[in-house]
Amino acid sequence: MSENNVETMRHSLSHVMAAAVLEMFPEAKLAIGPAVENGFYYDFDLPRTLIPEDLPLLEDKMKAIIKGDYAFEKAEAPINQALKEATKHKQPYKAELIEDLEKKGEVSVSFYRMNNFTDLCAGPHLKSTKEIGAFKLTSIAGAYWRGNEKNKMLQRIYGVAFNTQKELDEYLLVLEESKKRDHKKLGPELGLFMFHETAPGMPYWLPNGVIILNELINFWRIEHKKRNYVEIKTPLINKKELYEISGHWDHYQEEMFISKTDNKEVYALKPMNCPNAMIVFGSKKRSYRELPMRLGDTDTLHRNERSGTLSGLLRAREFSQDDAHIFLSETQIKEEYRNIFDIVERFYSIFGLNYSFRLGTRPDKYMGDKKTWDKAEKELNEILVDSKKPFSVLEGDGAFYGPKIDILMKDSLGREWQMGTIQLDFQIPLRFNLTYTNEEGKEKTPVVVHRVIYGSLERFMGILVEHTIGAFPLWLSPVQVRLIPVSDKFAEFTEKIEARFKEDNIRVEIDKDTESVGKKIRNAELSKIPYMIVLGEKEEKSGLLPIRSYKKGDLGQKKIDDFIAQVKVEIDKKTYES
Repeated sequence: MSENNVETMRHSLSHVMAAAVLEMFPEAKLAIGPAVENGFYYDFDLPRTLIPEDLPLLEDKMKAIIKGDYAFEKAEAPINQALKEATKHKQPYKAELIEDLEKKGEVSVSFYRMNNFTDLCAGPHLKSTKEIGAFKLTSIAGAYWRGNEKNKMLQRIYGVAFNTQKELDEYLLVLEESKKRDHKKLGPELGLFMFHETAPGMPYWLPNGVIILNELINFWRIEHKKRNYVEIKTPLINKKELYEISGHWDHYQEEMFISKTDNKEVYALKPMNCPNAMIVFGSKKRSYRELPMRLGDTDTLHRNERSGTLSGLLRAREFSQDDAHIFLSETQIKEEYRNIFDIVERFYSIFGLNYSFRLGTRPDKYMGDKKTWDKAEKELNEILVDSKKPFSVLEGDGAFYGPKIDILMKDSLGREWQMGTIQLDFQIPLRFNLTYTNEEGKEKTPVVVHRVIYGSLERFMGILVEHTIGAFPLWLSPVQVRLIPVSDKFAEFTEKIEARFKEDNIRVEIDKDTESVGKKIRNAELSKIPYMIVLGEKEEKSGLLPIRSYKKGDLGQKKIDDFIAQVKVEIDKKTYES
């Protein structure tokens, strides 16, 4: 079955599920039920709250419907008749959807019938329920009608579906493994981050998480300094006029946090860094000798994501990016992209992450002229071909100001994530009237490359937690060495060993709990500490430390200077395996 047919099957299953829900709850109000990646869902307004035990019952009803080999039959109806039917059958959400179609000028709507179930739908569907493959209902969640928190909270039932039982079983195994790795669960357990209802979508970074964030940013600073980037920091709140110039006010206003001052001036929390970077470049006269000018920053950004879309660190309202805006001439584009691809390889290889690229082309709503867009898209396509890296094309997925190359990476479970992005912009520099003097003394408009490598640091952290299951490489681990004294009698000796590690800036801590040594060792393993050392009389007399690695087990005894030297080498190498 082709990918399109799989999607059609998943959408058909959402109708089967709605029919099964109506059997269980005849008074149910139906909302929407699309196909999504790997499966389907449907939103319902129900007389009671669903519980997990309802899912097997619904599955049985769905299987009975599928076994009936019912045809999916399309029908058309005048829009006024459809509205009367939705109102008559007390389906307010369907009525609202029909009213919206009427406002758009539609004179008729389509329905699909299956046995005694009929639903408003544009289709397509399978010919019959017998063509449906393997499926499973997986979860229940809350979802605001139309994703708007001002609307009623509905109940959403999720399911997954594949052509064969084998594909479904393989997916469910990955799903089960992903639950163990859920960053929303591991983050608080490992003291990395937490969320609170007073700041939805905005993480509280805990001490261990701050250590990792700082290490990621320090690595970013070192690697970019080598490549002649300079760092800037710009205001976090700006007048709306800045975003009107850049075009974001027209294209992005709904996702901004906006406020007004006493004198009616309108401000917005910064949702992206590019308008401020334009201000910095335009703050003085520029020469071709300054190009490429690479301005980097890691400022905090805010986007007013709908509450129904929030997902831990993966979709947050407050986040930071390892951002950069590179001002250059058209002749420098290819070389600069090659330099950026070199950074991508450096960053992703040290985390054991496989990646590919995806070209996003001109969207329906865009700035500028088609000719310039065609030229930019052609340039990026040639760059991707020359890179010899695998890439795909997603039509219409470019930024409103230019085409882009997204970085797609796969984690240890084979799940694909969109991370960084490298966008080519001919438009916003024009809107800011940016110029530089070229070799002939003429004023030229620079091209700008907008790029992030990690992407959102929060999102990268969430994926890294799940990729590693919290067992971070040594250079990132919040605690690199844990010391375990066998009793209080060896507290002074343990503190001397601790001091030696601290002299070399190795993150070390002493387990001072009153638990047994065995329990302390177990706690260190649960905390995924890279190295632990048990200290007692034998170690005090011999000066040899028994080293245990979280990933490799017992490593034998080592002198403290030798072990510290080994740890420092591992940290400097920044290997994923350590």
